[in-house]
Formats: sequence, C-alpha cells, structure tokens
Amino acid sequence: MARILLIDDSGFQRKLVRNALVENGHECVEAADGKAGLDKLQEENVDLVVTDLLMPGMNGIEFLTVLKDNGHSVPAIVLTSDVQASVRSEYIELGAKAFLNKPLGKEELEAAVEGALS
Repeated sequence: MARILLIDDSGFQRKLVRNALVENGHECVEAADGKAGLDKLQEENVDLVVTDLLMPGMNGIEFLTVLKDNGHSVPAIVLTSDVQASVRSEYIELGAKAFLNKPLGKEELEAAVEGALS
C-alpha cells in the first residue's frame, strides 16, 4: 500500500487518522505542523500527504503553497473542521485531491486515499 505523510497539530487527531490508515495497510510518517511536514518530505519518500488546515506555525494553505512553488508533485488530501467554500476552492487550486471534513469515517478516508493515489 501507500506511504503517507500525516500532518496535524493535534496528537489525538493524528492517532485517529494514523490508526485508520494503518488498518487499511498504509504506512504513516507524522509531523505536527506544515514546517515539520516539509522537513519530513526532505527526509522521507512518500506517496501521499494528508494535512490539517488550521495549524500553528505553517498552516495547510502555506504548506501546499510551498509544495506547489517548489514543484513537488506528491498528491495531498486536506482534513479540517473548517467547511468554508472559499477555503475549499483555494486548496483545490493548490492541487489538493480531496477535502474531507472532520470528524470523518474510515471508509470516507480510504476512498479519498485511493482516489488521490489513482
């Protein structure tokens, strides 16, 4: 299966999402914010990024902007409790493959992962 970088400032949320991904056979690398996520991308080879929207330091929009500006082609899925349509469209413009609202189900997450990887 896939090697996935999971970025979320909430350790509890990372644990929930990581457990769901691992149950579906994926391997997870974790980071607590966008900056740490960028550092992990320098160190690790990943197939997909799953990132939170609102985080201290470097948030999800800033993270995806840096990815796009640096020519990274790794697909991304955004997880958030922020459901504003304007934010959703901004992420899609930055290359996000899916935008999922928290709390999310395991089936919804796996469907988004499979869609982003295909």
